[in-house]
Amino acid sequence: MDLISQLTTSFQHLFHADPLLICSPGRVNLIGEHTDYNEGFVLPAAIDKAIYLAVSPRTDHELHFVAHDLNKTYTGSLSNLQPTNTWADYLLGVLAQFRLADYPISGLNCVFSGTIPMGSGLSSSAALENGVGFALNELYGLGLDRITLLKLSQRAENDFVGAKVGIMDMFASMMGKADHVIKLDCRSLEYTYAPLRMEGISIVLCDSRVKHSLVASEYNTRRAECEAGVRFLQTFYPDIKSLRDVTMAMLDEHLRDTEPLIYRRCAYVVQENQRLLDGVAALEANDVASFGQLMYGSHEGLSHWYEVSCTELDILVDIARHQPGVLGARMMGGGFGGCTINLVREDSLEAFTDHIIKQYKAQTGKDTYIHVCKIQDGTHVVNELVS
Repeated sequence: MDLISQLTTSFQHLFHADPLLICSPGRVNLIGEHTDYNEGFVLPAAIDKAIYLAVSPRTDHELHFVAHDLNKTYTGSLSNLQPTNTWADYLLGVLAQFRLADYPISGLNCVFSGTIPMGSGLSSSAALENGVGFALNELYGLGLDRITLLKLSQRAENDFVGAKVGIMDMFASMMGKADHVIKLDCRSLEYTYAPLRMEGISIVLCDSRVKHSLVASEYNTRRAECEAGVRFLQTFYPDIKSLRDVTMAMLDEHLRDTEPLIYRRCAYVVQENQRLLDGVAALEANDVASFGQLMYGSHEGLSHWYEVSCTELDILVDIARHQPGVLGARMMGGGFGGCTINLVREDSLEAFTDHIIKQYKAQTGKDTYIHVCKIQDGTHVVNELVS
């Protein structure tokens, strides 16, 4: 029985109703990491690893959630939306934002599961939050546009869950388009779709099997370090608003010798924004080889300047770098675990997979899981609500 059938059967058994089914995808980011909360650029896409939700409205204010994979349940009420420090917070946080905005919603039944590998850095939390917001919009006929919905998801994670994430994960999951990447300006939210013309090249994720347990605390620390750099530079350049406005010349003159740690953090972000712009130009010129080299540069910056990699991620990138048919590789996501993203020629994919699995096991004692991804549409209804 496939996942959608399992969710439908479980939902019907629990709630004696036919659900609305929603697919909310995870995302990859080809380049541009930790730039989103610094008002920079990112280049993400929605992928065919997703959260699936079976939902229905309620006439009362009760909330009934089932995490199908975990075999865990949550029961609560709209009148008492408080953090639980569990998986339920990703759903409760979205409901809290809808309530704060005075959108007319009632209770919710929800059974969810997914194909996003947990702890892989593919933004399962953003996918779940987007799925819940999209569900509420559909079930209660609110007529909200996708940008509004993804902003509600971001506020849920910022203010309720407590992770000060940027906009990219929610944006990619909600706004994705099959066979396209999104060049997103995280300051203005202006975006363009670009066809992903990589014939004969696969997007391959290598899961380190390291759970990024440090990412929440260290993510907030990195954000604070970037903000500290901006505040310091504003004493010399009052017009700058974020690292988007900063140049390496500014950092070299005012931070390199006085605040070396803050300098490294800020320098990585400034350089990563330029790498992304160079990367977009390379893709537009169909020069995937140059784009791949920029991915290696991105990993070097994330590992040694921003310091959000880990030994296992560095090993995966190093193995990939020396494999024939690999055009580029880097860690992806918040860091401290999760996946690397690799561009691999399809005729080298089998040999790449075999070599990565064997070498990673030999060097770390750990297994790695390989995921070949396709780019798909953002959050969407799988079926119509059956009356």
